[in-house]
Amino acid sequence: MENTELKKLKYPIGKFNLPDEITQEHLQACIDELEELPGKLEALVKDLNETQLETPYRQGGWTVRQVIHHIADSHHHSYTRFKWALTENKAFIKAYEEKDWSNLFDARTAPIQLSLTYLKALHVKMVYLLRGLSSSDLKQCYTHPDDMAEVTVEENICKYAWHGNHHYAHIENLLKSQGWK
Repeated sequence: MENTELKKLKYPIGKFNLPDEITQEHLQACIDELEELPGKLEALVKDLNETQLETPYRQGGWTVRQVIHHIADSHHHSYTRFKWALTENKAFIKAYEEKDWSNLFDARTAPIQLSLTYLKALHVKMVYLLRGLSSSDLKQCYTHPDDMAEVTVEENICKYAWHGNHHYAHIENLLKSQGWK
């Protein structure tokens, strides 16, 4: 069983919990969070130096650089999943090994501006798509191979709003604990 401090470092805003009912207000708040994430993230990390970027957010965790590149990689996948769910009948998606991706050369060494710039463009496209969906579009789904669960578009919106906030909090908490913010 994880100790409380480690659990708080791993899940600073708590684990993802899908509401019993996804209201239109909740959905719009999640889309707003997705819209705001790239700017918030860039403002949070813009003044970090190379040593700070190489600091893990917790012992055994990813560095700030890896977290930023992971957000871009993960949200890229999310955008593709939205498209698959909207264009295929119960799409069966391909999972990816996020830990392995985060250990690739680019995630360990590339300038963070590459992913920050990409996130801006990606989220503009994503939010534009999401704001134009009908209520029936929101119920379209994909199947994830890891647990064979069907995930609706509206559930995925909630999940990725949480995901961005989750990793933002990792970085923000590190900056506060180190006195960098």
